[in-house]
Amino acid sequence: MSLNTRILIGCLAGIIGGFWLAGQPAAPLAADTLYGAKLIGNLFLDLLRMVLVPLIFASIVSGVANLRAHGQMHRVWTTTLAFFFSTMGLAIVIGFGAAHIFRPGEGMHLEMFAEATKNFQARQMPLPDYIAQFLRGLFQNPFKALANGDMLAVVIIALFLGIALVVGGERYRNIRTLIEELQEICLRIVGWIMHLAPFGLAALLLQLVATQKGELLLSLGHFIAIVTGTTLFHGLIVLPLILWTIARVSPLRFFKGTREALITAFVTSSSAATLPVSLRCAEQHLHVKKDVANFVVPLGATVNMDGTALYEAAAALFVARLAGIELDIASQMIIFVVAMLGAIGAPGIPSTGMLSMVLVLESVGLPTEAIAILLPIDRILDTVRTAVNVEGDLVGALIVQKLSEDSA
Repeated sequence: MSLNTRILIGCLAGIIGGFWLAGQPAAPLAADTLYGAKLIGNLFLDLLRMVLVPLIFASIVSGVANLRAHGQMHRVWTTTLAFFFSTMGLAIVIGFGAAHIFRPGEGMHLEMFAEATKNFQARQMPLPDYIAQFLRGLFQNPFKALANGDMLAVVIIALFLGIALVVGGERYRNIRTLIEELQEICLRIVGWIMHLAPFGLAALLLQLVATQKGELLLSLGHFIAIVTGTTLFHGLIVLPLILWTIARVSPLRFFKGTREALITAFVTSSSAATLPVSLRCAEQHLHVKKDVANFVVPLGATVNMDGTALYEAAAALFVARLAGIELDIASQMIIFVVAMLGAIGAPGIPSTGMLSMVLVLESVGLPTEAIAILLPIDRILDTVRTAVNVEGDLVGALIVQKLSEDSA
């Protein structure tokens, strides 16, 4: 039985158990069941937090270090990075905009998140002090940041180390190999932890459903509709418009040439698994030069995550409202930075977005228990956002080729 099937069964069991428990009169059995569910759910979350810091650190360092290129490719990779970060930033702004306009989760306050709400309120301060503390927190002793799990500082340290490895080139290849192996080890551990996901999510959902009302399901449906619609807007309107404006390639020709890759991405929810098909579409159907396609498309499968960035921005505001918190501009800027940088080096495989979602939530003090709500619907949303991620890579290949030719 596949992991996704086991997770689905676990989620259904947790929901059914939660409804059953909610209908029981207050009794020692109900209290003991909730206590046991809390222990199991917290164990699952703690295991994820255990591997989160080294995985994020190694992934970002590896992702940036792999940007190294020969001198004649300098224009190609600078243009590629500029395009990727611009479209991801635009996707995050669209995600924020949709969450502010349609406000999913508004009016709900989950008791399960009460402790996180109390901790969040305690860290509020005037905006100038907040900005000063934020800037001081960016640059810390690396060992202190890693030990304390200061995620934004860890991301900045990883970014600097990755850039140093790019500048140093082959001189630091042993360090680069070591960090890549650290990433592989962390992913192996994540694979072990994910075998516990059906039980951890069942326990978290049992707590959630047993202590809440049915309005949460309506709110989740509202959130799914908003994220799906906004992601499709980015993929069907924004990216084709950018492509037409810069490269003068018609959306009809583009979608006809990329349909194999987009369908594969939709079905597999994996930009890594879609990579061979994406390369074939770029070279044979879109007529992108081999050297440009072989650089832009694989790099995009690692770095360029428009759909994921949009989802994480909208999800953070959704979780904040469920917790009864209204995020200020400073907190939203932190989410903007962390969601974008967290995509660098993230493996293009299903459900790894959960780890970067934990990173985003922790960066502003939101409850990580919210993955119990987000993960059951993640597989549904992952199909559309992965297709948009892959679409962004192929749009990027055409635009980079066009701009490189024009500036040559």
